[in-house]
Amino acid sequence: MPRIPSSLLRATLAENVRAFRKAHGLSQEELADLCELHRTYIGSVEREERNVSLSTLEVLSQALGVSVAELLTPRAEHDAKDTP
Repeated sequence: MPRIPSSLLRATLAENVRAFRKAHGLSQEELADLCELHRTYIGSVEREERNVSLSTLEVLSQALGVSVAELLTPRAEHDAKDTP
């Protein structure tokens, strides 16, 4: 039986992909093109429906200009680090 990541981890990834994508002014389709993925795949990541592979995490992080760790870090913690 395949293992499923926690709902918190899927939610964190979904929120971060969406936030970084929008910060770069990218549509789901544009991000998908950069990652050589289908637009519906990006949508399903953002809806917390995908258990993405490590290679997909790497591709997403490169396209968004962030680290894999940043994609998997809850925003509250990430934002707290950016606050002086």
